[in-house]
Amino acid sequence: MTVGTFPGIYVAVWRVRPFRVFAILAACLLIVLGQSVNGATLPAGFTETQISGLSRPTAMNFAPDGRLFVCLQGGQLRVIKNDALLSTPFVTVTTDSNGERGLLGVAFDPDFDLNHFVYVYYTATTNPRRNRVSRFTANGDVAVTGSEVVILELDNLSSATNHNGGAIHFGPDGKLYIAVGENANGANSQTLINMLGKILRINRDGSIPSDNPFFNQATGNNRSIWALGLRNPFTFAFQPGTGRIFVNDVGQSTWEEINDGIAGSNYGWPTTEGATTNPQFRSPLLSYGHGGGPTTGCAIAGGTFYNPAVIQFPSTFVGKYFFADLCSGWIRVFDPSTSMATGFATGINQPVDLKVGSDGSLYYLSIGASSVFRVRFPANNPLTILTEQNSDRAVAVDSVTMLRDPFSLLNSHNFSSDQRTRVMLIAANLNLAAGETASAVTAQIEDSLGMFRSAAVEFVSDAPGFTDLTQVVLKLPDGLPAGNAFVTITLQAETSNRARVLIQ
Repeated sequence: MTVGTFPGIYVAVWRVRPFRVFAILAACLLIVLGQSVNGATLPAGFTETQISGLSRPTAMNFAPDGRLFVCLQGGQLRVIKNDALLSTPFVTVTTDSNGERGLLGVAFDPDFDLNHFVYVYYTATTNPRRNRVSRFTANGDVAVTGSEVVILELDNLSSATNHNGGAIHFGPDGKLYIAVGENANGANSQTLINMLGKILRINRDGSIPSDNPFFNQATGNNRSIWALGLRNPFTFAFQPGTGRIFVNDVGQSTWEEINDGIAGSNYGWPTTEGATTNPQFRSPLLSYGHGGGPTTGCAIAGGTFYNPAVIQFPSTFVGKYFFADLCSGWIRVFDPSTSMATGFATGINQPVDLKVGSDGSLYYLSIGASSVFRVRFPANNPLTILTEQNSDRAVAVDSVTMLRDPFSLLNSHNFSSDQRTRVMLIAANLNLAAGETASAVTAQIEDSLGMFRSAAVEFVSDAPGFTDLTQVVLKLPDGLPAGNAFVTITLQAETSNRARVLIQ
């Protein structure tokens, strides 16, 4: 188990001219221990932090803007924004959450920035019960009331409440891929007359691509079948850059599988489980047995490729596939080039999903700990914008109120009298590497209407006489509406806390 620290610093600042030596009245460093309850034992150099308060989480996915959406089995879709769990759910669907049913998957439209479409997979309370894929339209951090559009209704379910699958992801081809369990009936996996025990592929509006492998053999919605012969493919993942798909199939009593997702494949369930020489079926890339040892388990329940935009982990992890087991509570790493797996983390309380963030952190979702955990390397103090004590109000030179009248910058780093509003914030642990300048730092503002905009970082300098304190000058975008706005800064894939400023 590891312990993460979150320094919170209060600094009172005299109102003085920017970039001049400023006086600091008092500083109080508050160290808050964020102990990981039911967290992992990690390799040396790795640390984790925890966001709790997630009742029976089942799946998670990143929105293109960096927010993390988490499915709760009972029907709430929660939002984690800037490392904080928002109090209001994005949406709550009416779902049957008995057994393994419930809200089980979330995905974002490839054109999310334009249309704001969010897709979910859940068990509808129809009679008889069935799983469905629906689309909602986002308005900031919540869904537009009444915006649900049912994209695909799956087959009627039996009284068995297990083996629902639920993962949904858009592929690089712009199609929506859907993992469906066989509803505890192996015969469903080997037929083209229903969608159970399959990977499906549809267009974003629910229509079916004519290039699907069984389009001319199946009828109706069954033409959406892209691969078959699966028991309960609870999770799967696309590899960024290559589009390769790994499908994790939960086994029965002997083997758990990582399968190479290839159109038209038959993975053999219930005829075979684990490695096979039967030419009718595609053998898994990796299978592991059941038991209580360090390499065995009972339910593969998460997988993600390590190919982020920013590499944070050691380069040996790039291109590898992280996968987890629900029962044994470990995360292991599979190397597709050697077909070998090695250990990474142990001691996790029932992991159910894995994702890699754009900053290169590994996130795992623990249903046992009701939490999402963020694993980072190396163990650095987090980048922090200083805020007033017991608040999120930013500490800034001149004022945290940014007046419409621009204030002048009178020193050797003057940025001209361009009539633009600027603010200087104070940050902790903003450590530029050798040769890096202010251009390595980026900033983002969420305005009072919930819109995100970039803010130019013009100047970064050590605060005279204070270790780990840095002055950061932002040139604000034009047209910011009046009211509270929230700013974050990012350096080397590390994003700060959200600090509140007031636009007048």
